[in-house]
Amino acid sequence: MHKSLGNRRGFSLIELVIVVMILGVLGAIAAPKLLGTSQRATDNGLRQTVSVIRTAIDSFAAEHGEDLPGADGQETTFKSDLTAYLRGTEFPTCPIGAAKNNQVRMAAGTGSIVPGIGATEATQSWVYQYEVGDFYVNSNAVSEDGATVYHEF
Repeated sequence: MHKSLGNRRGFSLIELVIVVMILGVLGAIAAPKLLGTSQRATDNGLRQTVSVIRTAIDSFAAEHGEDLPGADGQETTFKSDLTAYLRGTEFPTCPIGAAKNNQVRMAAGTGSIVPGIGATEATQSWVYQYEVGDFYVNSNAVSEDGATVYHEF
């Protein structure tokens, strides 16, 4: 006794190919959304980190008669001055740019340093203008929104 093809159970090769194609189209639609969410989360975390560091700089200045942290122009002094105002023992690491580290370029002067931002991006992720207390992300790359440059955070 042979079963007829009409009573057979299971899927044909054509049915399986169609299901795989549908799943592929759904994946192609969903993947960019998931990847964009990851970059948006990185950007939001970076904004928060910059805000915390700027608050630490302001707090140090308020408690030390308006003297700024790292006033001697040394990165180690800047980081040690802020240790009491930041959580943890390590200075925050920047998640974007070429260096992706916690190194700070100490910049002198009171004028705008924006034109020089990005010059040392391969080695230092942050820039601190120690004579005026301005703190920036050392990158000219554009954030997830497609309009904001990271040093504008």
